[in-house]
Amino acid sequence: MLDEAEIAGSMQDDSETLSENVFRRIQAAIVKGDIAPGSKISEPELARTYGISRGPLREAIHRLEGQRLLVRIPHVGARVVSLSHAELIELYEIRESLEGMACRLAAERMTTEEIDELRRVLDTHERDAAFQAGVGYYQQEGDFDFHYRIIQGSGNQTLAQMLCGDMYQLVRMYRIQFSATPNRPRQAFAEHHRILDAIAERDGELAELLMRRHIGASKRNIERHYQAAPHSTARGEK
Repeated sequence: MLDEAEIAGSMQDDSETLSENVFRRIQAAIVKGDIAPGSKISEPELARTYGISRGPLREAIHRLEGQRLLVRIPHVGARVVSLSHAELIELYEIRESLEGMACRLAAERMTTEEIDELRRVLDTHERDAAFQAGVGYYQQEGDFDFHYRIIQGSGNQTLAQMLCGDMYQLVRMYRIQFSATPNRPRQAFAEHHRILDAIAERDGELAELLMRRHIGASKRNIERHYQAAPHSTARGEK
C-alpha cells in the first residue's frame, strides 16, 4: 500500500502534469492566434475549456505572464499581449542585433554535423504543404526552427536564454502572425539559405550581416502592414 507521503507525492505530480499540459495548450493557442491578441483571460472559462481546476490553471497563467504572452492590467485582470507598433518594432530591433551576433558566433562555433542538421531543417521547411502553396512558412518550434538552431549553435548560453527562453514564444507569436504576408515565405526561405551558406563557409561577418538584413526585412514588412492598415490589429511574419 502507498503511505501518506507517497500519496501526497503522487497527487503533487498529477497536479504538475496537469499544469504543464494546460500551460502548453494555452501557450500554443496564444502563439498561433487561436486566442486573439488583447483577449481577456477568464479563469472559469479556461477551467471549463481545459477541464482543469483553478490551482494548476493559475500556475499555468503565472508562467505565461513570465513569457510575456499574458499581461496583468490593474482592475481588469490578465489579457493576451498585444504589442503596439512601437513595441513591436523595438522587439525586432533587439532581434536584429542579438540574432545577428548569434549568427556570427554560430559560423565560428557550429560543428559540421550541426550545420548538416540545419540544412535538413530547411529541407523540411521546403516540403511543408503551406509553404509549397505559398500561404505560410513552416512554424514548428525548437529544433525544427531555423532561428532557434542558430541561436543554440552560437554556444553562448546567456544569449540562448534571452532569445530561446525569455523572448522566444513572444517572438514566435509575431513571426507566425506575419508569416502569411504575400511573397514573404519564399523570400524568407531564400534568405535562410544564404545565411546557412555563410555559416557553412565560416564567414561570421557575412552571416551576421545576412541575419540582420533578414530580420530587418521582416521589420519593414511589419512597418508596411501598419502603413497600409494603421488602425488594425497586427497580424503576422517570419
